[in-house]
Amino acid sequence: MNKSILLAVAAILILGGIYAFTIGQPTTEPTDDTKIKWYTLEEAVAANKTNKKKFAIDVYTSWCHWCKVMDKETFTDPAVIKYMNEHFYAIKFDGETKENITFQGKDYKFVNAGRRGINTLAYYWLDGRAAYPTIVYLDEAYNKIKVSPGFKKPNQMVAELKTIEASATVTGD
Repeated sequence: MNKSILLAVAAILILGGIYAFTIGQPTTEPTDDTKIKWYTLEEAVAANKTNKKKFAIDVYTSWCHWCKVMDKETFTDPAVIKYMNEHFYAIKFDGETKENITFQGKDYKFVNAGRRGINTLAYYWLDGRAAYPTIVYLDEAYNKIKVSPGFKKPNQMVAELKTIEASATVTGD
């Protein structure tokens, strides 16, 4: 009987000690300020109905080295995160998605062309030039403002975001 009580007390002390060392420790779950809020196209369009913002669409592919570097270095930068979340609907869009997509009343599908193929919405957004990564900026009415191909360092990304945010629509596709 005494052994049972002794074991129970020891277990409580051990668990209490573990708990005491975890109180106040940072969690591994990021808060809204520590990561970009990535929307699906559908989510961003729905949100834009009540809160108008410009769109920053990261057109990427799963095999693209520089896309992964931007994910790791640029899209984790606090200044990029803050500006993107405040002023844009950020969308990740796989240029090679095989999913059929309806956007602005038009249907877009995957076309098996070239080495890998392309979704026709990516083809449209990229002006027929499949280069990854590319950020496509749209205004609040879904008109293309700018197509910006290539890797961007955090300071370049913030400067570009500020320029786009301050701009009017350049083209009305």
